[in-house]
Amino acid sequence: MKTDLDALLTAPYVFIDDHVVPCRRIGRPPKLTDAELLCLAVAQVLLGFPSARHWMRFAHARLGHLIPYLPQQSAYNKRLNAAGPLIPQVTEALARQVPTWHDNLRLIDSTPLPCAASRETAKRSGLAGHAGYGYCRSHSRYFWGFRLHLVTAAESMPVTWCLANPKLGEREVMTALLERDRRLVRTEQVILADKGFAGREFEAFVTDRLGAHLVRPDRKDEPFRFGTIARVRQWIEAVIDTLKGQLSLEQHGGRTPAGVLARTAQRLLALATAIWHNWHTGATAKRSLIAYDH
Repeated sequence: MKTDLDALLTAPYVFIDDHVVPCRRIGRPPKLTDAELLCLAVAQVLLGFPSARHWMRFAHARLGHLIPYLPQQSAYNKRLNAAGPLIPQVTEALARQVPTWHDNLRLIDSTPLPCAASRETAKRSGLAGHAGYGYCRSHSRYFWGFRLHLVTAAESMPVTWCLANPKLGEREVMTALLERDRRLVRTEQVILADKGFAGREFEAFVTDRLGAHLVRPDRKDEPFRFGTIARVRQWIEAVIDTLKGQLSLEQHGGRTPAGVLARTAQRLLALATAIWHNWHTGATAKRSLIAYDH
């Protein structure tokens, strides 16, 4: 199997169309199928086009041989927003196909997802009442938007995720996320986290409720248990760095709750698709996106 963009889009199209998207039995079939829409969305992220208008102009020249019908920008945005609930289903289906799904290691982390850069924009935004102000410790800055809470496998394959108001505590949101998707966490799994998840209640939840083991860096005010685990912590940071650096997570362009949800899911789907394809092609670096960005 080749490691280029055309092969990357063809393989998941077949998988999604055969195993995930339900067959339509009533009514006229759409000109652009759900499988084609998701492959189009993946290509947009991998090729680095945050603007849907610029992307659709480029797609006619670059992907016309793969996708016969390409909609206008407004129709594409509407279809993508409507596909918000479908995209996580496809991401999970892809994740279940890779060997690390059965590993005993899961990584958890959260990161800011800014949605506006000024107070006036925040007041007029369609996200008012949903988004909120938060503080990013790693960059020492405030932001307005959401916080992405993410659970991945060892090589960064997304397992489950959610968006939450940044005023909510990291541990509380992650507890709710793992409780909601408890079926995705197996007994005796190791959950690797950073210091932000230090707390007796959260650790008791992971140990007693999930039957898993929480591993995180030791705080300065507690006895030695795991040390700094500096090398392993880079696995967590690498996931966020890929999403923000190569997949333009912070340039999502969402203006409504449905838009932000769909565009966040779009980037996680692009990451999952690349990792899934790299496993099938035998690539050494499973998270590498270099072969698909041109």
